[in-house]
Amino acid sequence: MATEAKAILRFTRMAPRKARLVVDLIRGRQVAEAFNILKFTPRSASRVVEKVLKSAVANAENLEIGDPDDLWITRVYVDGGPVMKRFTARSMGRANPIKKRTSHITVVVAPKVSQESKASASPSKSVKSDLAK
Repeated sequence: MATEAKAILRFTRMAPRKARLVVDLIRGRQVAEAFNILKFTPRSASRVVEKVLKSAVANAENLEIGDPDDLWITRVYVDGGPVMKRFTARSMGRANPIKKRTSHITVVVAPKVSQESKASASPSKSVKSDLAK
């Protein structure tokens, strides 16, 4: 059974630099809190990131990972996609380049793991003290 759910939006027509400003607001937060932040963020990237987050939560429900209220955003990042290069006319027959950037937005959600379950899952680190006895 999977322990995390992921959603990827590829080739969205948005500059990665602008999308990262919104993604940085929700990194490491609980899903419900992230939805509130995205709802009241006045940037066009927040609508796109909100859709990707909804998709990741739906994927988590489909994989039966856990209750959507208990999910946390473990990883969220924006990678740059291909750049469409265009040119605009300038005076005296010149041309200036325009770079229309695209982004790949990835959101990974998982239930929060408590410290007790982490300690029981990992072996003891005090091997050196056991050998000294």
